[in-house]
Amino acid sequence: MRYVLLVSLLLLVAPELEASSFVPPLPDGLQDDKEKNQKNGPALPKGLADSKAPPSLPPGLGGKGKRNAEESVSSKASPGLPITGFAEIRTGFRLQDDPFEKAASIGEARLQLSLEKEFELGTATLTADMVVDPVWDRHGINLESGRGWLDLREANFLMRPTSFADLKLGRQILTWGTGDLLFINDMFPKDWNAFFIGRDTEYLKAPSDTFKLALFSDTANLDIIYTPRFDADRYIDGSRISYFNPMLSELSGQNALIQANRPDDWFKSDEWSLRLYRNLGAAEVALYFYDGYWKSPAGQETTTGLAKFPRLRTYGASIRRPLLGGIANIEIGLYDSLDDPTGANPFIGNSEFRWLVGFEREIASELTASVQYYQESIRGYDAYQASLPTGLPVRDKNRRVLTARLTKFTMNQTLTWSLFAYYSPTDKDAYLRPKVSYKIDDAWLAEVGANLFFGAANNTFFGQFKKNTNLFAGLRYSF
Repeated sequence: MRYVLLVSLLLLVAPELEASSFVPPLPDGLQDDKEKNQKNGPALPKGLADSKAPPSLPPGLGGKGKRNAEESVSSKASPGLPITGFAEIRTGFRLQDDPFEKAASIGEARLQLSLEKEFELGTATLTADMVVDPVWDRHGINLESGRGWLDLREANFLMRPTSFADLKLGRQILTWGTGDLLFINDMFPKDWNAFFIGRDTEYLKAPSDTFKLALFSDTANLDIIYTPRFDADRYIDGSRISYFNPMLSELSGQNALIQANRPDDWFKSDEWSLRLYRNLGAAEVALYFYDGYWKSPAGQETTTGLAKFPRLRTYGASIRRPLLGGIANIEIGLYDSLDDPTGANPFIGNSEFRWLVGFEREIASELTASVQYYQESIRGYDAYQASLPTGLPVRDKNRRVLTARLTKFTMNQTLTWSLFAYYSPTDKDAYLRPKVSYKIDDAWLAEVGANLFFGAANNTFFGQFKKNTNLFAGLRYSF
């Protein structure tokens, strides 16, 4: 029935959108990572060119009916098959002994090939990574987890069926929201394994197999994204990163891999994501809706002991605008855990309210700084405490996180120094990601960095990863 309603909705709004006089309706109950939309991953802050003037707003959240330049479709077919990409080697090792993981955190050779071809009907894009990684030493292909010698990043077709709509079908990288490496309304797959072992930041975003319909008007723009089969995070399961195992009450890794029962039925285990957005003066505002599942395991089956992905619905909103010579942003999200509405089931994650506020600006020549405050609050906390089995660690009702980013460009912007830091005053843990990148020439790029974890307790989010502290280095040739 939901599909019939959606088609009916589109048929009804099409004439009005073409006349640019209709605001697409929001789903019932819609109330509500500064992650900039950059190719294949969450964007890093850029230097602000003029400290005396507010930095320009990122594309993708407005424009009075104008689509993003990278998603425009030419009406003429282009000749040839231009292939771009890069070849890269990357290595890293742990700074502490971890009895459940290898000493090497990463050791891979990667070749990415990307092909984009324009036809009369639209544009086809194919991006694939070929990977050899002796640290993982298992090369069977699994496109969902990204493991094996082939990782298919993109395989989609973008067309423009009308003057006010774009339709993109297939595997694609999706991102929205305003958080900088903090995600509230971005309910698209993440790969924290890749991030924590030292791959490039672009690999934090995992691909989605989906249909994206973008509707444009002078009043507002609407994105409708339908995923016919659930796309989970490439979550931490102990195969590359050790973690805190609440069942064993200790750190675990390859000795206790997380086994999950993942929703896997086409057109039944599906997901819907909606974003309504526009500019209000200098401000970019957006409303969000998601209906699907927790993206990483947030529960456990009592009969089998398998981890599970409970049903989840989220509502959110965000605003971003120039302020005091920089960019300020606020984002909120309500997480409705549909399988445990009262919070009395200790084996299913509770509903939560999440919010963040952030600010970024250039504070000196070629030096950009940003800060964020983030909080998540458990709803039904009393019921959660009363139902929790004896011996399991108790979560705080409110978890708070502060982040800071510094980015400095030197040597005519060929040498980039960056630091991203998370600190949780409630969990008393922290995560630092320093990195130095040197652009040797137009083709070659070298970088070194680290993933540094700290924590007083083993069961906090960053504290559980302290045995995974590592150094990494990479050399990339782009063509």
